[in-house]
Amino acid sequence: MIVSIHQPAYLPWLGYFHRIAISDVHVVLDHVQFEKNSFTNRNKIRTRNGWSWLTVPVKTAGKFCNLAIGDMEIDNQKPWARKHWESLRQNYSRAPFFAEHSIFFRDLYDRRWTNLTDLMTEISTYLLNALDIRTKLYFSSQMHASGAKEQLVLNLCRELGATVYLSGPLGRNYLNEVSFERHNVKVRYDDYRHPVYSQIYPDFEPHLAAIDLLFNKGPDSRTVLMEQRERVLA
Repeated sequence: MIVSIHQPAYLPWLGYFHRIAISDVHVVLDHVQFEKNSFTNRNKIRTRNGWSWLTVPVKTAGKFCNLAIGDMEIDNQKPWARKHWESLRQNYSRAPFFAEHSIFFRDLYDRRWTNLTDLMTEISTYLLNALDIRTKLYFSSQMHASGAKEQLVLNLCRELGATVYLSGPLGRNYLNEVSFERHNVKVRYDDYRHPVYSQIYPDFEPHLAAIDLLFNKGPDSRTVLMEQRERVLA
């Protein structure tokens, strides 16, 4: 059984969904420390001039070193939701499949969100369905495994009965594969090679939020996403 593990992200990029798609089980790592300036609460979208950040403001005052992702509260004193919807509408209204998905995102940003993970889960669930990804999901906050960093990853794999742990490429810098093999877990890496596809503006921009692919390619999005599957699992 192939298990992947990753922190949740706001409007995740294609590599995030690719790793989930080629796993049997994916663990949403929502109980670990929130990191500022990460992709947990922000991501990039396409604009006429290249790309731009969309960032969900969060409450961090007085919570230093006690910021579990699952407990992060959104700072709704800032009009972030209206700005994000307007950014999507203005930059993607001419994309071929924007109208097909616009109702979901308009309604999403009309709702008041308090918990960051709730918002990210709502978006990721929609995108997983749109990309026809049926991988079973677990949340680490609802599991029993403990530990930190590599040990936590290994313990989560053992709790689920994993035979393969599918890591991102940066795992090569810190994972001790021997430790995993002692527990009959092989380590593999998803070296995702970003596909090139037609965007609404010239000069292709990679590593954007996955909605960029969805708005531009619609029902062909899964095919584009999965172009590299054979290479990764070989």
